Amino acid sequence: MRKKHVPSYFVPPFLSNETTRDDSFRARRAIKSELEARPSAAYIGTGETKRFIYDSNHTTYQQLKLVRKEGGAKAADDVVNTAYESAGVIRNFYRKQLGYESYDNRGSDLIFNVHYGEGYNNAFWDGDEMTFGDGDGKMFTSFVNSLDVMGHELGHGVIQFTANLDYEKEPGALNEHYADVFGTAIKQSALKQSAAQADWLIGNTIVGPSFPGKAIRSMSAPGTAYEGDPQPSHMDKFYKGSDDYYGVHINSGIPNKVFYQAAIAVTTPKAVDVWFAALKQLKFDADFKAFKTAVLAAAKSAEKNGDLPKGSQPYFADAFAGVGL
Repeated sequence: MRKKHVPSYFVPPFLSNETTRDDSFRARRAIKSELEARPSAAYIGTGETKRFIYDSNHTTYQQLKLVRKEGGAKAADDVVNTAYESAGVIRNFYRKQLGYESYDNRGSDLIFNVHYGEGYNNAFWDGDEMTFGDGDGKMFTSFVNSLDVMGHELGHGVIQFTANLDYEKEPGALNEHYADVFGTAIKQSALKQSAAQADWLIGNTIVGPSFPGKAIRSMSAPGTAYEGDPQPSHMDKFYKGSDDYYGVHINSGIPNKVFYQAAIAVTTPKAVDVWFAALKQLKFDADFKAFKTAVLAAAKSAEKNGDLPKGSQPYFADAFAGVGL
């Protein structure tokens, strides 16, 4: 039996003073049904993927106040406008790069909540919408100032509606990995960067003056993003503890390094296409071995169809071998 969806938080618990707030989260979901009945609330499944930006007004309520919707005029709040514009960039990436509409491929509306909580140092996808804190100004600044973070969060939705990867152990690490893949690919596309030009850092534009490093994660060099970064870049350092849902953010560094190596070899857009094809073949409980099998099969198919240059398959195999897989 599949487990209920677990909210996917961007900043791992070992790096944030914030808790997951599971109790208050459940309470908010109960209130949410009433809020959604209001005329201003977004409706789901229109097939048109409209954007709705809500202001939580520093409370822990979602969909509290609709402040901008699809086609609406700019708001006075730059955070709202950034969220709206980024939602459009992300929507277009999935549509044009992957031929996928919204997070469910059915055109459901994109709901973004901003100004969540007081100095809230996190962002999360909860199953049907995205929520972003402003940061405390010390460890983090506003989470909407990172396009890769926003792409990462919607990526969790895409993952949920494709493989629906579990959120613990190796399947959970793959869940976080795929969200990072989508986030960095969106960032690179928006900046018109090649794989070689990209910094491969996740969340580097939101770290504050007290943050002990340059980013939340490094996909090219896992374990180097900040002082004490626990991410391994090889299976010989695989985290076997129970923290962080048995290492979902920690062990995602291993497949992240695989993607980086593949993207350098074949370009990020071509690597993303292979990864997405593999994602659609994965099961809920897929481990790293199943992931490798799916990616190599997708690469083989892409080369056969002419979507990858001849002789590309060894690049993918080498990338896995380089991390001990």
